[in-house]
Amino acid sequence: MVNRDTLTQYINNLLSVDQFNDYCPNGLQVAGKDTIKTFVTGVTACQALLDEAIRLNADAVLVHHGYFWRGEAPQVQGIKRTRLATLLKADINLLAYHLPLDAHAVHGNNVQLAERLGLSIEGEVPGTGIGGGVNLTLYGQLAETLSAEKFAGHISAVLGRAPLHIGGSERPIQSVAWCTGGAQNFIEQALTQGVDAYISGEISEQTVHIAREGGLHYFAAGHHATERYGVQSLGEHVADAFGITHHFVDIDNPV
Repeated sequence: MVNRDTLTQYINNLLSVDQFNDYCPNGLQVAGKDTIKTFVTGVTACQALLDEAIRLNADAVLVHHGYFWRGEAPQVQGIKRTRLATLLKADINLLAYHLPLDAHAVHGNNVQLAERLGLSIEGEVPGTGIGGGVNLTLYGQLAETLSAEKFAGHISAVLGRAPLHIGGSERPIQSVAWCTGGAQNFIEQALTQGVDAYISGEISEQTVHIAREGGLHYFAAGHHATERYGVQSLGEHVADAFGITHHFVDIDNPV
């Protein structure tokens, strides 16, 4: 078992949360019991994840997408009230790490996605940071050159979700830039990097035109699908470090 504050400080230091100017508070968002023996990880602190945490007798929930986002309505009512009431009644802690978990050099979503897709990491794409001097988009190479069709099939096989492919080019793919989640707006920086393809989670209307006119293969592989792996890696690390029980719970989300 581990003390809640000890665990929180450990993860805060590990992910260097003070380096980030984020859209939400990173770290302990809702305080529950002082001692943690079992915890659950997931992408988003939705009601289904909270219900599963209760079923698993978890003392804490650790997620990538937590609560209290910048600009959201502050009133505690509706869905927000129900979620908070669930946590408070069950005395469950909620810890959330957004940009720090995207960018971490070991447990980060981008690094973990690269590992699964077999992408080498050569560096960060300049101009894709949000405070702290850390760029969120990586670039690298596939071990072998693939056609766009084969690369799309590879992404689908790894993530269990077929990506949306915008074929702005007919050339094969070896150099790739990527940023998980809602990072479609970094496509122009990827173009500047001169890669063959860019991967993000979500897509916007203008992303299609930029890919086509820029001569770039673009793959929207799913916000949820691309961000399942960082929190799993972090959860496994924390469980090993403190000798506590960890359960990753994947609440399906097609977006």
